[in-house]
Amino acid sequence: MDERYPIGTFSLTGEISPQQREGWIQEIEQLPSRLRSSVEGLNEEELNTPYREGGWKIKQVVHHVADSHMNSYTRFKLALTEETSTIKPYYEERWAELQDTTDADIELSLSLLDHLHKRWAILLRSLTDSDFKKLFFHPGSQETYALDYTLGNYAWHGNHHVAHIMAYRNKRKDAHGGRL
Repeated sequence: MDERYPIGTFSLTGEISPQQREGWIQEIEQLPSRLRSSVEGLNEEELNTPYREGGWKIKQVVHHVADSHMNSYTRFKLALTEETSTIKPYYEERWAELQDTTDADIELSLSLLDHLHKRWAILLRSLTDSDFKKLFFHPGSQETYALDYTLGNYAWHGNHHVAHIMAYRNKRKDAHGGRL
């Protein structure tokens, strides 16, 4: 298994069906509780340990998910209210080094995600098929993305980071004879 991509990378082939979108919306809805469960019981030392060699600390991963998903929620709203909006990219690796990411209690981001994802799911369920085809332009990649593709990518993104934390927990558990 590639520790950077424990569930593989996001890829999409073919048309996105309404059923696929609904599955992704459910994953968006479930992410806050899954992320919370993944860090449950971890102490401060564990939260300040990288999930893999060369990776972010668990605490940074939690705060990164909140930062990333806030940005995505905004991108959805821009795409829905503007004609092929040009979004503002951000340097996630720089954000991960700011004090609110390195030092803040993870409960701040876990609570934020609880409420953000509730609003996001309400928004997503209100969209029509044509809304999901709306686009935004990403100047960093120089690509245009449809909202249905972006929905799948962010459902994957949350699962990807929960898998990072669970892989860390499993390694710790194995190293401690089945106990964490």
